[in-house]
Amino acid sequence: MKSLLNKLTDWVATKKGMWTTLAIWFIITIVLSVFAPNAKDYEVSRIDSLPEDAKSVLAQKKVDQYFPNNDGTPAILVFQSNKGELEYKELVSIVDKIESKNINGIDQVVPLSSIPPQAAASFFSDDKTTAIIPLTFDASLETKEIKKVKEKIINTVEDSTSNLTLYVTGPAGIATDSLDLFSRADLVLLFSTIGLILVLLIIIYRSPLLAMIPLIAAVFVYQVVMQTLGFMGKAGLQLSNQTISIGSILLFAAVIDYSLFVFSRYREELKNHQDKFTAMKAAMRETGMPVFFSGGTVLAAMLVLFFAKFGDYNNFAPTFAAIMVIIMLASVTLVPALFTLFGRKSFWPKIPKVGEESIQNHSFWSKVGRFVVKKPGLSVAVIGLILVLSAANMFNLKYEFDTMKSFPEDMPSRQGYEILEKKFEKGDLAPTTVIFESSETVSTEKQEALKTALTDQPLVSNVRINGITEDGKVVNYSLTFQESPYSIKTINALEKIIDHADQITEDSGLDGNLYFAGETATKVDDRTINNRDVIVIVLLETLLIFLLLIVLTKSFKMPIYMMGTILVSFLAALGLGMFLTELFFDIDSIANRVPLYSFVFLVALGIDYNIILISRFQEERRKHPVKKAIEIAVSSTGGVISSAGIILAATFAVLMTQPIELLFVFGFIVAVGILLDTFLIRGILLPGIIVLLEKDRSKETA
Repeated sequence: MKSLLNKLTDWVATKKGMWTTLAIWFIITIVLSVFAPNAKDYEVSRIDSLPEDAKSVLAQKKVDQYFPNNDGTPAILVFQSNKGELEYKELVSIVDKIESKNINGIDQVVPLSSIPPQAAASFFSDDKTTAIIPLTFDASLETKEIKKVKEKIINTVEDSTSNLTLYVTGPAGIATDSLDLFSRADLVLLFSTIGLILVLLIIIYRSPLLAMIPLIAAVFVYQVVMQTLGFMGKAGLQLSNQTISIGSILLFAAVIDYSLFVFSRYREELKNHQDKFTAMKAAMRETGMPVFFSGGTVLAAMLVLFFAKFGDYNNFAPTFAAIMVIIMLASVTLVPALFTLFGRKSFWPKIPKVGEESIQNHSFWSKVGRFVVKKPGLSVAVIGLILVLSAANMFNLKYEFDTMKSFPEDMPSRQGYEILEKKFEKGDLAPTTVIFESSETVSTEKQEALKTALTDQPLVSNVRINGITEDGKVVNYSLTFQESPYSIKTINALEKIIDHADQITEDSGLDGNLYFAGETATKVDDRTINNRDVIVIVLLETLLIFLLLIVLTKSFKMPIYMMGTILVSFLAALGLGMFLTELFFDIDSIANRVPLYSFVFLVALGIDYNIILISRFQEERRKHPVKKAIEIAVSSTGGVISSAGIILAATFAVLMTQPIELLFVFGFIVAVGILLDTFLIRGILLPGIIVLLEKDRSKETA
């Protein structure tokens, strides 16, 4: 592999290879931009997270099979009076107007005018200031089309000159609001990322070209990636907003990181060689393999996600894998070609000259390297204590399962949802549908017996019979809990009911099966499958990257040091990140996706810095004893790694501009973790451990 890679980078570092490489990338970018579909054309607001064999999914299929009345996309129209109590006649008038418009795309709406006022009382809150009207959109409509239909409904209400404010919530309202949010947020994300990287590069390196070259490479890669994903979307791959947002950050972060590693060594070699092509050839001979391998570890981490059962994680695998393959190719072709094109001018105004000192002995990282070598025990003990204390906050970790709480407070569908939560019984927000399926007719007495048995379960507020099939063998119950359908207490209660379903039917004198569908049942499966995926992905990714590190370092001990420190760093980042989000942003709970999201990116990207350090250490150890090799490795890589770490952390922090709390928290925790990796792990802890545990070869053979 190294021989093949050296041949490629040697060719790119020639005049002919440089121009050919740049021409190929330019032509590919233009052709794809003109003829390929764009990933944005296939972007969806959500994907199916649960696998087909999940209990709640199977239960929903039973509901659709026996009671096929709700094929469309449901929504809830929440009407709130601006002046005291809401008049029944006024609401009827508005609903009639919506029906009379014959708006194409509305499948069905509750015919309020044909329902007796007494029966319609359940649609009103206790204080009569709020009313809800269920509505279903046609199942064939895409989210963009639902948005247009929703706007017509809102306009109809506004034209009625009533004193009512309308909020559209439920699945349809959330989907359309999410589409609006992400359409604006994508541009904010892209321009914020580019702007922030440009500013940081100029501040850190004080060279305009040095700031522009990595961004030029990133723009080329971004265009190729988006068009490539367009082909994948056209072939049937679902591309969620969330995946595209995180993928964009991964792209810019990785391209900039690898560009910094290449130009850092290139600058060093320009002080040894007059010819810019010879300097790049020498630079890539030492840097090419570590950079390419760093990309390989990230690629491997993404491919492991194919083993996840959870849809969100599984969807990351093909998307991020495609992104990383293109980045890896660019890091050993496009990036060195661009730097070679500009040569010494890349570093203006501080142009490197032949004969200059490569390592500044009085630099910050030179001083850190000397300190770690002199006092490795103290260095390891202090940093270890900081990491352990940070990781200890993991015991305070709390999860939030209410997806609505992740959206902005001013989002209309969230506002409508919170009005429902305040004005109606919490359990009524999303009742659980219970299907009892038997091979024989269920008598009225046994229907009531099962209803009583379900009502007697912990935290259950109410159970009513929703329907019975014509043959009397299947009964549909609607079950509501005392607490919110998304609370931990409710999820735990339903999980226990599901686990004891057979006992409940047996105690009711019935022979058959119970199935549980709805929001709470979905959250039960969500939690179970997520916990399974966390264990599987963490173990597989750790093992795979460990094996890859053995291949790279040709050592067994070095990968243990590298993986051990990075795993401790992840736990510390999660603990410290949660402490800081609560302290600064008043967020005391997180979505259960955040830990695995953070693990995948912190381990995959954090190990890059360890690879760069260890590769330089092994290079220097061929000429120097352990302590001197570590001192040189820390001194020579410290500047570029700390710069890359700051830029990478800032890039992930851009996710905090996104409109959902999950991405906000994820971006913040990854930023914290990268800074820990950059300054404490790579700069002090790992070098200290190597000094303590590695011996010089002369001593080993003595």
